[in-house]
Formats: sequence, C-alpha cells, structure tokens
Amino acid sequence: MEINKDITIEELTEQYAFSVNYLSKKGIRCIVCGEPIWGTLEEACEEKGFSPEEIEQVVQELNELKEQDQPEEYMKKFNFKKI
Repeated sequence: MEINKDITIEELTEQYAFSVNYLSKKGIRCIVCGEPIWGTLEEACEEKGFSPEEIEQVVQELNELKEQDQPEEYMKKFNFKKI
C-alpha cells in the first residue's frame, strides 16, 4: 500500500509501526494515551504548519522508509530533522 497524504494517522500507525518514531522526530503528535490521533497525515502536518511541499517530503520519506527492511535503523543513518 502506498502511503499518501490522505492516509489516516490510525491506518499509518497500525500498518507501519516505524511511522510513530518518524512522526515524533518531525514534531507531529500521532498517539495520545496509546490511541492514534484522528485525521489524515495531511491534516496532522498542516496542524504543525507544514507547507504543501513539506507535506510531500514527509510522504516521500515515509514511502522510502516503508521500503527498507529495518526502517528504524535506516532512520539512524539519515538525520531526519524536524521541518
């Protein structure tokens, strides 16, 4: 499944556990009290003031991580920074 800006945070965190750490590093809150935040990835990014270009970057990076055997290790190699 391709990750896009319309994926819900719930779907994203359920299907791709690494996304919780990634979103956290970007300053995007995706879980409260063990429950996912409601809404889409785009809405969560907009809430943090991300531009459309920055949202596309987040989507692209999440899809790149999804393709890795060990996405958490891959994130350590590349210093993903908060936008």
